[in-house]
Amino acid sequence: MAAGWTGRRHDGLQTDDEPVAPDNPDGMTSPTRTTALPVAAASPTTSPPAQPGPLRLFVRRRPLLTFFTLSCMLSWWPAALYVIGVSTVPIAGFGPFMAALLVLGLTDGRAGIGSLLRSMLRWRVPKRSYVFAFGLPALASGAAVVATIATGGKPDAVALGLWSEIPVTLLLMILIPGLGGAWEEPGFRGYALPRLERRFGTFAGPLLLGAFWVAWHLPLFLAGQILLPDILVIMAASVVIAGLFRSARQSVLIAMVFHATNNAVGGGYASQLFHGADSFRLGIFTAGAWWILAVVVMALRRRADGVDSARLANM
Repeated sequence: MAAGWTGRRHDGLQTDDEPVAPDNPDGMTSPTRTTALPVAAASPTTSPPAQPGPLRLFVRRRPLLTFFTLSCMLSWWPAALYVIGVSTVPIAGFGPFMAALLVLGLTDGRAGIGSLLRSMLRWRVPKRSYVFAFGLPALASGAAVVATIATGGKPDAVALGLWSEIPVTLLLMILIPGLGGAWEEPGFRGYALPRLERRFGTFAGPLLLGAFWVAWHLPLFLAGQILLPDILVIMAASVVIAGLFRSARQSVLIAMVFHATNNAVGGGYASQLFHGADSFRLGIFTAGAWWILAVVVMALRRRADGVDSARLANM
């Protein structure tokens, strides 16, 4: 039924409730009464809204595909500089962040970009989030170092004394884009993870992101700067960071702290302690430690989902 059609008809016809003109007392027929038809007001001419171009349409239809493609394009360009000896690293860690900004600009506009930037400054989170962000990487790397030494590994005596540099390295990795992996997080966790979890769930989403995360590190694998056991580390870490990100109210800042801590403790310190076969063994133990943490996170997630389902059933 059409809303707003509550008025009376205006068609120039006389209706029963309209007053009838009295007969002329002189016996003359009164002139025929006419009712003027209302004149429609001329509406101002409005131009149709501008249609988005083919590029914007494609990005809106395939935002995740666009994000993953741009992440590689904006991250892998230093590989050429690395090959000719100009750059010491073959990848730009801020590429996923730039990719997220571009995709959000074409899909959600300023509101989407603003939301991502605010999450990078969201420091009011449960205190346990900071404990996990600093503590879990230290726990995984520390356990791997102990296991390596316990199985015959011999740490470098000079490298052992570099532990005091960890806090400075961590701070620099957070503050300087591209130094370490912290600036990957606005793209991978801030943009991609929530969308993957909405589409594939809280279990498959982090694993799918982990698979792409491994592929994104391809230049580092080819350059020999990370080893094959790191494939397992990256997959497990993707699950752990996802759990931390959810518990920290989707704070990208906490994810950045977590990533910087792992790079400073694991990559910047622990990985420098061993060489040769001991280094490979350290990678295996590190992967094992991270997968133990990942299994715990998935178990806690399953338990939380069960509690939520029970609450909904009792409503």
